[in-house]
Amino acid sequence: IANDHRFTSQAYSSATTQPSGYSGDDEDADVNWDKLGFGLTQTDYMYVMSCCKDQSFLKGRLCRYANIELSPSAGGVYEGMKANRTQDGRILLFRADQNAGRMRHGAERMCMPSPSIDQFIDAVKETVSANKRWIPPPGKGSLYVRPMLLGTGPILGLAPAPEYTFLVYVSPVGYYFKEGTAPLNLYIEEEYVRASPGGAGGVKSITNYAPVMKAIAKAKDRGFSDVLYLDAINKKYLEEVSSCNIFIVKGNVISTPATNGTILEGVTRKSIIEIAKDHGYQVEERPVAVDELVDADEVFCTGTAVGVALVGSITYRNKRIEFRSEGRLVCQQLYSTLVGLQTGRIEDKKGWTLEIN
Repeated sequence: IANDHRFTSQAYSSATTQPSGYSGDDEDADVNWDKLGFGLTQTDYMYVMSCCKDQSFLKGRLCRYANIELSPSAGGVYEGMKANRTQDGRILLFRADQNAGRMRHGAERMCMPSPSIDQFIDAVKETVSANKRWIPPPGKGSLYVRPMLLGTGPILGLAPAPEYTFLVYVSPVGYYFKEGTAPLNLYIEEEYVRASPGGAGGVKSITNYAPVMKAIAKAKDRGFSDVLYLDAINKKYLEEVSSCNIFIVKGNVISTPATNGTILEGVTRKSIIEIAKDHGYQVEERPVAVDELVDADEVFCTGTAVGVALVGSITYRNKRIEFRSEGRLVCQQLYSTLVGLQTGRIEDKKGWTLEIN
């Protein structure tokens, strides 16, 4: 999530410490004070002060009240998906209808309108096609596609915005974790929770990720790859990692926490569950106690950004639990099938891929 926020030329044209035409308290505003309610009334000036990451705020200034310009990668209700280039030059999207449906679900929870499934898919196809020169060659990465839904209308009180904007932007990407394909080392967080029952843990929006920033920073300072969160009530059941779902393997059984409103229903998660069943594994969606990690053979994460990522260890209450990370791994078998479908190496008999002409 970017925090690039620039102000329009309209705002800056009069952005001085004492703006031209500043009248102070000399004149009364043209307002019927007897009928004043709690709503947004545009006034004359606003104060602007900017700050970059890892820096301090600099002295601000008054400027005329005006719209501000935001990076399209600012926060909101959003989706994440990938476009891949095949060996024969085709461009494939993976399960775009699932992302469209999830955005509609999230928008409904956040009291926002959303584009139809067809509008969503058409917008993604147009954006990817227009940016096809940015799609990495096969095996070199993917084009990450970010559909975004923002409340962009003016409002002061606690209520849905009066206007919304849907946009799609893309960016070529490689590995999500700095470890690349190396096993991840996770840390189980007990002080901070990611989501609670009745909240928006199952919605892919900035509200779902902002609570994890503090925990991630603390874990990475200690050398961990990411954080695995527990349920907010009992703090004994696995939920998910900051940006991906979690799976544990024991023999022929693959278990993953059930989505119950606090866990994001990942499209990759859903796909891996179906692929695992096709390969003959028994898949259980259920509460997974943290104590079960001790007996797990293998642990892995799934997500659009991460793909399928092997977990080498999880540290819980200062005890490091290690898992199988060599030899014939279940997650590698599943990942190979997933990528094969996404890149056209394996025939898609499920109707999951969409070719962009």
